[in-house]
Amino acid sequence: MDCSIGTREARVRNRQMSNPFIRKLASRAHLDVDDVSALRQALCSVSQVEAGQDLILEGECPDAAYVILDGFACRYKLVPDGGRSIVAYLVPGDGCDLHASILNRAIHSVATLTPCSIATLPYQKIKELAATRPNIYRALWRSILVDEAVLQEWLVGIGRRSADKQVAHIICELLARLRAVGLGFEPNYHLPLTQPELADTAGLSNVHIYRVLADLRKDGLIESGRRYISVPDVKRLENFARFDASYLLLSGPDENPAPVGKLPDMTGQVRR
Repeated sequence: MDCSIGTREARVRNRQMSNPFIRKLASRAHLDVDDVSALRQALCSVSQVEAGQDLILEGECPDAAYVILDGFACRYKLVPDGGRSIVAYLVPGDGCDLHASILNRAIHSVATLTPCSIATLPYQKIKELAATRPNIYRALWRSILVDEAVLQEWLVGIGRRSADKQVAHIICELLARLRAVGLGFEPNYHLPLTQPELADTAGLSNVHIYRVLADLRKDGLIESGRRYISVPDVKRLENFARFDASYLLLSGPDENPAPVGKLPDMTGQVRR
């Protein structure tokens, strides 16, 4: 093969892999050049959204998912008294509601926590990719499984961890997810989280979360300000929280994945 062709393909692949969503999927399953190109073409209409904006409201029937390219967002649900429960954080590389391509309705709301750069991924395209490209199908499924594993860890945190270890575990998890897409390695990287957001995540009152953060600061495990949290020694915080990142499937794609069999034709299930 002409070496110049191989070099050119490698340059194209490296440029395309700079997209955090594609990089994240590539960490879940091996993607070849055609897979990466198909994903790149499926993402469209990148837009900038200010902080505090709803992208999706529970009960809506969107025809496309949003992909976070830059910034932080969250999935949340409102309880009858008006309180908010954050049920997931979305960082660069995350799809907001990929699974809703099957449900055809949003089962929670999604809002930006910081200014975000967001791409649109039509559900019809998701179905077509899943139905025709085994690698992408496998990567999407593994991403959904990781979302479920994260939710399980949060439930364990609320039910069985002390409040300080629960909050420390959430912080460690976010840093691990960011580093998986090449972010958060700077010394004293600032996680753009506020006290009320952490309270809504951990199911704690504002008074309780204030005390928890104060204790973590006192022990030198974190530093925090009005709109940020930083971790001077990530390993020390991980040891304190007894954090094991294995549930995030960050070790890379399987070297010898099992065949996925005949791919399901789900394209007809998408609302047109």
